[in-house]
Amino acid sequence: MFRMKTIEIMVGAFMAMGILALFFLALQVSNLSTTSNGEGYVISARFDNIGSLKVKAAVSMSGVRIGRVSEISFDDGSYEAVVRMTIDKKFSKIPDDTFAKIYTAGLLGEQYIGLEAGGSDTYMADGGAIGMTQSALVLEEIIGQVLFSKASEGAKNAEGAK
Repeated sequence: MFRMKTIEIMVGAFMAMGILALFFLALQVSNLSTTSNGEGYVISARFDNIGSLKVKAAVSMSGVRIGRVSEISFDDGSYEAVVRMTIDKKFSKIPDDTFAKIYTAGLLGEQYIGLEAGGSDTYMADGGAIGMTQSALVLEEIIGQVLFSKASEGAKNAEGAK
């Protein structure tokens, strides 16, 4: 009887550890595991197309996460997506001529913003804006362009054969 209860307790503990491990895995996949205390400064960038970029997506520079996307909105005057990023305080020396690109990472297609530093001696401040951006690459558009170019190439070859 005592041995049976010990086995049941061990199985229960094993199951609890498994559920806890799945919880932490879900946090890692959803990009919510590292919470920011909100301290830092906010900068913004405008993109023609943000793809599937989400709030809380990483903002990185040279592969190091320096902040998170804090807000995504739409400017109906310029028809652009406005992305606001909260950058950690310790990364206060980001040149004001920095270039922002939207990249895709991982097998799940998670998108993030990569910043490439410029050469300016002046730095971004709270409320600053990144002027140079590159929108997300949309797979459907790339496939459409390849198919269109192949179709026009085939039409030219057909005309040349006449």
